[in-house]
Amino acid sequence: MSEQGSGRETDLAIFLTNDLSGISRGRAFPLRDLADRRSSGVGWVPANLAITPFGSIGPNSFGPVGDLRLVPDLDDDGFRMPGVNGEPDLLGFLCNIVETDGTPWEGCSRGFAKRALADLEREFGFTIKASFEHEFFLTNAVLAKGAFTLADFRAVQGFLGAVIAAMIGAGLEPENILREYGPQQFEVTMKPAQGLGAANRAVILRDLVRDLARQFSVNACFSPILDPTSSGSGVHVHFSLVDQSGKSVTADPASAGGVSARAKSFVAGVLRHMPALCALTAPSMISYARLTPHRWSAGFNCFGYRNREAGIRICPVNDSPGKSTSEQTHFEFRAADATASPYMVLGALVRAGLEGLRNNLLAPPIVEGDPADLGNEDLKRLNIRRLPTSLEEAMAELNADTTVKSWLLPRMQDGYFALKAAEMKQVGALEDKDRYELYARYY
Repeated sequence: MSEQGSGRETDLAIFLTNDLSGISRGRAFPLRDLADRRSSGVGWVPANLAITPFGSIGPNSFGPVGDLRLVPDLDDDGFRMPGVNGEPDLLGFLCNIVETDGTPWEGCSRGFAKRALADLEREFGFTIKASFEHEFFLTNAVLAKGAFTLADFRAVQGFLGAVIAAMIGAGLEPENILREYGPQQFEVTMKPAQGLGAANRAVILRDLVRDLARQFSVNACFSPILDPTSSGSGVHVHFSLVDQSGKSVTADPASAGGVSARAKSFVAGVLRHMPALCALTAPSMISYARLTPHRWSAGFNCFGYRNREAGIRICPVNDSPGKSTSEQTHFEFRAADATASPYMVLGALVRAGLEGLRNNLLAPPIVEGDPADLGNEDLKRLNIRRLPTSLEEAMAELNADTTVKSWLLPRMQDGYFALKAAEMKQVGALEDKDRYELYARYY
């Protein structure tokens, strides 16, 4: 497939937006028209902002009125979704939602992340370097040997190898792919990218994995949890702060935890607003069955050192003799899953961190051990809160946290609350088993 707008008449390209439910939607056209489409884009509709994960449009203020465009960045060469066993390739482009005159539309998730990153760079000269670590289930794969086993890996190695090849082809720089702990669970990681590139990679990865799984006759499911009695799948966001030259400003070996005061202020801002952030980073009705204590997920807005029960943890580094740790030092945000758009997750983290930097927030205390074992007095003294236990509670936290709510411009705010209300109404009427099955079908 040519990426220059030529090729066979059957060759297609597709312009995509990753919506507020974290699902890629878009419109395709003949590849030969790509040169013209780069500037003109394809049509889109404001009411699409209120599409629930399940395809219905929630009640919203847009109705049938208005028109928008999906337009990629001019320097974007797209990414190839490879066909297997005779299926055609598809050239994809992640797009910005713009008004018909080309100005940014305030309901665009990608624009939400772009604005946050621009403010971080303008005010402090920093950007974020990040990687989204994904877990997923192969729900119909025949696996019998259990966590981390070579046998289970070999059972689906053809598919896993195709995922790695597609990631390399799309410039995602894969690091690891493995059989994970949970039943039929796998994990895939990528090298970090700066700024918006980290979220772009996360979107592309999910779509590549799902599409290749379909072609290999297995079902890849990124739902946060399939069974509340078993393991869940998170999206752990590994991140650090870097300056305009790309040099890390995160490490300080002389400081507690080995991280700088500026980085701690950034983290303090995220932790302060974390209960409200959950409405954007773990935004499904079933997300909160995973975000519970003793799951190695994140039940509290606390700061930990290599502590998998912490909402944000300082990650391990290779500190063997002769190894420099300064560029390796980074954090992991653990209260996210794949029902959230990576753009919303990245933008929310940056916005919250900005609040910490602007206010020179003090470094939060590092919690050792499981925060669930702390008594109420210790939790209060350390300013640690239990994270929301339901989407309804998380949305109430978002509504009450005027700082976080203000980050959503009016159009996005209206659309997001509308679609989440519709989602809660639809899913809330189901039996528990049916809830998990519904999310598994769409994620």
